[in-house]
Amino acid sequence: MNSDKQYDRTMELWRSYSIATSLELAAHLENFAILFSYNSGKIENREITYHDTHEIFKNGRVCGYTGDLRTLYEIKNLKDASELMYRWFDERKPISLDSIREMQFELTKGTYDERRWELGERPGKFKKNDLWGVGMHDVAAPVDEIENDLQQDLDEVSEFGDKNPLVAAAFWHARFEGVHAFADGNGRTGRAMMNYYLLLHNHPPIVIFDEDRKDYYAALDGFDMTGDLKPLIGFLRRETCKTWESAVQREDRSHQMSLKEKRDTVSRRVSLDEINHDFNAR
Repeated sequence: MNSDKQYDRTMELWRSYSIATSLELAAHLENFAILFSYNSGKIENREITYHDTHEIFKNGRVCGYTGDLRTLYEIKNLKDASELMYRWFDERKPISLDSIREMQFELTKGTYDERRWELGERPGKFKKNDLWGVGMHDVAAPVDEIENDLQQDLDEVSEFGDKNPLVAAAFWHARFEGVHAFADGNGRTGRAMMNYYLLLHNHPPIVIFDEDRKDYYAALDGFDMTGDLKPLIGFLRRETCKTWESAVQREDRSHQMSLKEKRDTVSRRVSLDEINHDFNAR
């Protein structure tokens, strides 16, 4: 199956779910939430493991843990952020500056280090200092322009409407990461809010896999340098297919088995002699 057909098939499967409530959403995203949270956290914190993420999501704790407690806080926060997203989905809460701050708070509460705290930085608040870089090109917005830049981007995405949710999500995510609005957690916040936007527009949420982070960063850097969004759109399409590949395969296998059963039933024609034989044998 070529990439376009695979993406279209993924979209078809997702929309067949007809998800209307947070309970339905949580049921379909039970495994996704763990996989997304593990990878989103791992991109920024190399100490996060799938085992620990799974244990916290399923059991609320990790037995015998000996690592940095901040890592456990970050994983627990990722779980809290997933639950926040479910609540928002029921409300169809629009994306706004307030919701962005709320999501960032959930993802970073209890994890700001002493240096950030001393400089007045707080979870859930836009940064106050231009000390927190964004990577090799350092294109973060000045602190006094953060709110205006983010609001302009939100307005542009809103005006774009439902023409192509993935294009709008890619644009918003690239712009958000470029603005770098917070002292920490910008990547996790951006990936979570991008998925929430996709959910609101009936597009499957996406895992950006840690193993693909170099391509991810290259696509973001490319947009920062040239304004070309096509590499990021292509990357997100591939990650969409990769995220839902197993679900699509299961559905296709189930469909093929159902067709086979129907064919077998139709082809099994009972003759009059067989009916008579069975009747006389009673």
